[in-house]
Amino acid sequence: MGTWDVTTPVIEAKDLDLTFQTNDGPVHALKGVDLGIEKGDFVSFIGPSGCGKTTFLRVIAGLEHATGGTVTVNGMTPDEARRNRAYGYVFQAAGLYPWRTIAGNIRLPLEIMGIPKSEHADRVRRVLELVDLAGFEKKFPWQLSGGMQQRASIARALAFDADILLMDEPFGALDEIVRDHLNEQLLELWASTQKTIAFVTHSIPEAVYLSTKIVVMSPRPGRITDVIESPLPKERPLDIRDTPEFLEVAHRVREGLREGHSYD
Repeated sequence: MGTWDVTTPVIEAKDLDLTFQTNDGPVHALKGVDLGIEKGDFVSFIGPSGCGKTTFLRVIAGLEHATGGTVTVNGMTPDEARRNRAYGYVFQAAGLYPWRTIAGNIRLPLEIMGIPKSEHADRVRRVLELVDLAGFEKKFPWQLSGGMQQRASIARALAFDADILLMDEPFGALDEIVRDHLNEQLLELWASTQKTIAFVTHSIPEAVYLSTKIVVMSPRPGRITDVIESPLPKERPLDIRDTPEFLEVAHRVREGLREGHSYD
């Protein structure tokens, strides 16, 4: 296992390649990806469908394995990081078990990890407060709206208190009003927990609003065409999206997406 300290990027990819072997021949999903994510960063990945955003997140999580280059998470390989519960993962769909209450769903990773039962109630209460779902612990998923289910999914990922949160387009299926509200809540959550967040999105406004750093990716094979350090303050009301500073960053993201299409 590698060494890690606060000066080392929490997540680091060096010359990362990933090629899938299929019946129709090789599919080059990622090529030459170099990226460092620092402790406390909120990093969004944006690019066209099929560009490898989710694949890269899955490599970080140890759910896919690179065919070239390296990835480290807290100085460990992704497999070691997964075994050490270094991150929480929020999928595109909430993925809650309908036969379990919200509290039961949140307790599931605690049960799997062998966290003492005496701690469960306090952890459930704490994470439900973080996502503004206090009082809903006895409800079942089908009794909650789509936005509330996604908040419960985030609470489940927070329950074992990992320092890293990996989020794969968690708000993509929600309407714009709900999405705006959850974006605000996610920023508040990030500010209060100081976690490192890697976030996949198709939305330029969402990427610019949420992030300290925006990673723009090209069509397959996924390359990084731009890494944009956000000049926006950490405290961001929704109406910051109407400011010249916000629009300037959004324009640079669009240019990066356009540039990505020039690759062979």
